Amino acid sequence: MSSLTSTPPPPSQLPPEPEPLFTVRTAIILLGGAFIGTVVGGLTFLGGGSAAEAVLAGLTGFGASVMGLHKLIR
Repeated sequence: MSSLTSTPPPPSQLPPEPEPLFTVRTAIILLGGAFIGTVVGGLTFLGGGSAAEAVLAGLTGFGASVMGLHKLIR
């Protein structure tokens, strides 16, 4: 009689899952900042400001809100 030994198949080597580009927290902070910046810029423009003033106000609102949301959201 011959002795048959069965070797288990090698475990499948799946590549590790890549890390996401942004975490959910980062996405929420950036989206919130974009929303707030858009609102600030739109209100500045509707309030009689020029387009350049509205863009600067929107960018300032975006930057300030991202910093604030970063500290608030844990």
